[in-house]
Amino acid sequence: MAVLHNRVSQKELKERMLRETEPRTTISFYRYFSITDTKVFRDELYVALEGLGVFGRIYVAAEGINAQISVPASRFEALAAYLRGVQGMEDLRLNVAVEDGGKSFWVLKIKIRDKIVADGIEDASFDMSKKGKYVNAEEFNRLTEDPGTIVVDMRNHYEFEVGHFEKAIEIPSDTFREQLPMSADMLKDQKESNIIMYCTGGIRCEKASAYLLHQGFKNVFHLEGGIIHYANVVKEKGLDNKFRGKNFVFDDRMGERISGEVIAHCHQCGKPADTHRNCRNEGCHLLFIQCEECAKEFEGCCSPECRETIHLPVEEQRELRKGVEKTAGNFNKARKRLRPRLGEK
Repeated sequence: MAVLHNRVSQKELKERMLRETEPRTTISFYRYFSITDTKVFRDELYVALEGLGVFGRIYVAAEGINAQISVPASRFEALAAYLRGVQGMEDLRLNVAVEDGGKSFWVLKIKIRDKIVADGIEDASFDMSKKGKYVNAEEFNRLTEDPGTIVVDMRNHYEFEVGHFEKAIEIPSDTFREQLPMSADMLKDQKESNIIMYCTGGIRCEKASAYLLHQGFKNVFHLEGGIIHYANVVKEKGLDNKFRGKNFVFDDRMGERISGEVIAHCHQCGKPADTHRNCRNEGCHLLFIQCEECAKEFEGCCSPECRETIHLPVEEQRELRKGVEKTAGNFNKARKRLRPRLGEK
């Protein structure tokens, strides 16, 4: 019987990955479709992907699949053929990373969830099949040139802060379940307008487009393949790039540059910067933006207090961490929640 989980330490797995000589390709994909038996689906998927040498993080739910993975370059076509051969995943779009060293993952994890995107929707009449119209990169550019078109960013604050499309509206929250009703409320007087929603790879804006239609909006679109696919198409076809800054990604890279501008600022000194870091203090692990100068001064920490902590004996650090909620490493942090930690006014 195949082993459906990892039995090697994370440290050893990462070292093995770093010793690999064959390049890897980082990919993301999702598909909303009905999965009757999520456990059977998960187990079959694990066996197939492990056999192809895939690493990454995949969520499976009755409503579909959401994945961020890497695969040895020589097995990319085999992976694509397998995935597109799964019932419900025909013609699956695979978003290849814009900036890719192939070293983002070192273990394969496939988890069963209630939903592939936590949305807070409890209305039984909500139907994901009634979603907005796809727009490709060319159509997106053309529609956004109309001053009457509304562009809505369905990502979190820390993602929007480092990069977004021109004239995009931010929904000021760091949970998707909060953003859905907020977006409908913010746009309640624009139900007849052209509204284009976008996100990193398409999974959130696709559901958001269905939600707005469910709320009575008429002309709702969503960007096909999200920012990742848009950036690749713009590069391939030489189109005008309407994205400014960096695209935040949920792996060790924490971002891929889409344009040359740096539109964010260091949370400590205020200089232009768009590099996200997690505080080196394991009892904090706060996600924040830090320039190279402050990274040196604070040794990768978010505050003088955390800088002092990392130099304490290991046992003393462990004592300090006891009883601390392990939420600081989460990505759901708006800048307003960073200010008290970073000494801002």
